[in-house]
Amino acid sequence: MTAITPTVKQSQPFYPSADGAVAETYAHLYVLLTTLEVLRQYLKGRQATVLGNQFLYYAQGFPKLRVAPDVIVIFDVEPGGRDNYKTWEEGQVPVVIFEMTSTGTQAQDTGFKKTLYEQLEVQEYWLFDPRREWIEEQLRGYRLQGESYQPITDSRSEPLQLRLAVEGELIGFYREDTGEKLLVPDELVEALQQETQARQQAEERAEQAEALLARYRERFGELPE
Repeated sequence: MTAITPTVKQSQPFYPSADGAVAETYAHLYVLLTTLEVLRQYLKGRQATVLGNQFLYYAQGFPKLRVAPDVIVIFDVEPGGRDNYKTWEEGQVPVVIFEMTSTGTQAQDTGFKKTLYEQLEVQEYWLFDPRREWIEEQLRGYRLQGESYQPITDSRSEPLQLRLAVEGELIGFYREDTGEKLLVPDELVEALQQETQARQQAEERAEQAEALLARYRERFGELPE
């Protein structure tokens, strides 16, 4: 009689999407969300995505090997959001990572994460300290040269082709080619309001001119050519 060996179903590893933690303070949350939206708008229409505070998995089959960067930019992938990011499924690692740092995260940001991002060959790693708790200049960047990070001294992001600047508790982004600033959401709303107001004023002036022209025609006829 032939023995029947039961089939054991291999369970697939579970990759959670988040751990529930978002940001340490309102300042950290605000700069995280603002940076995320500014870069998302900047890269709109390109084969790229920007993710914020989501698990980045870098070792297939090992769901505990993960990190949750504040903002990551990945090129040559489908645009849009993800619940989490698995490097082996997407075929790309982030090109730029931003961490909104504090004294509470300093050791991890400058130790484990910095070493991990070097090993993953993330091209640039930026640390922003919105409350200036331990980075006097608030913004500090590293660029991968060979197998290790070297300090960025020109405030430029080469992959993004943007110049970065500290603007209070936010990071300002400027196009390298034109110097144009990438507007944050509040500035975009203000710009749209100003544009709408200017358009309304132009329409009102056009209506006034048309009314004056109509009155002239009533009294004197058509304008001489």
